[in-house]
Parts: sequence; structure tokens; C-alpha cells
Amino acid sequence: MHGPAQAGWLLVALCAATGSYCLLRMRSRLEAQRRTAGEEALMGFGMALMALPAAVLAPPRWAWLGYAAVFGAAALRTLWAARRNRHHLHHLVGACAMVYMAAAMAATPTAHAEHGGGGTPALTGALLLYFAGYVLVSGVRLLPAPVLATAEGGGTVTGWADRTELAMACRLSMGIAMIAMLLTL
Repeated sequence: MHGPAQAGWLLVALCAATGSYCLLRMRSRLEAQRRTAGEEALMGFGMALMALPAAVLAPPRWAWLGYAAVFGAAALRTLWAARRNRHHLHHLVGACAMVYMAAAMAATPTAHAEHGGGGTPALTGALLLYFAGYVLVSGVRLLPAPVLATAEGGGTVTGWADRTELAMACRLSMGIAMIAMLLTL
């Protein structure tokens, strides 16, 4: 996307780190967790690629169309998965937002280098409101909850792939990154 180079690099680092952790989460014992982690890894790495500063990479128009095609396919797959789990609706909105941003950049390929606007203000505003609400709700869910004391040895040990608080933190960071990307559109 466009914006200051330092902010772009921070966004790339955040999204790549989130995508990397989501790849680790794909080692979960639960299939639903693995599937969700895969969707989130695709989103994280896709956002990292799209956030590369224009000074480093000014993709041609066909690259933006490629992003739109990949995330369009992800949106269709997520739409199918949303029949079983409503959490996939958020992934659907995220994939559609990525398609929208890629299509806006494809429509105005010089906007990436010139820091110009490329999207529809009403749709951009609606997506900003959605992701701002998602970030606020996700942040509240991360607040510490009172923990009941358990007997020694009675707790269960979970691996990195099954740490729900880390998965929620990743979702929160990707929501914040999505807001940053939409603001630069």
C-alpha cells in the first residue's frame, strides 16, 4: 500500500510475524484450529506483501490482479466454510477487503507510488468501521479474566499451536493492520 516507508516496514513485520505464528498454529491437534490458522496465515502473508513500501516494490498491474484473484478464491472458500462456523464470516470480510484493496490498486496502479487514493470512500469507511469494531471487541476479549485455582498437577499443558490468547492477539494485530492498510487506501 502507500504511506510512510517506516510505517510500511512496521506493517510488513507485524503481518509477517502474525502469518508465521499462524503457520505454527497449523500444527494443532484440532482440525478446525488448523483450518482457521491456515486462513489467517494466508491473510497475514498477503497483507505483508501488499504492505511493502513502494520504494522497494512497485508491483505491476497484473500483480494486483493476482492478489485479487488469490483473495477472491479465499473468499469463496471461506464463504463455503461459513456454513459451519460463524467465525469464518470475519475471514470472509477480511478476504473481501483484501480483494477490494487489490482491485483499487489495480484500477489506479500509480496510486501505490504516488500515495493517491484508489478506493470508494463509502466502502472504505464501512470496512474501517467493521475492523475498528472488531479490534475493540478483540481487545476486550484479551483482558485478563479471573482464574479459578486448580489443584497442583490438575492443569493441562497446551502447545504453541493451541494457545487461544496468542491466536486472539494475532487476530487483533491483523485487524489493526487492516485498519492501517485501509487508511492509506
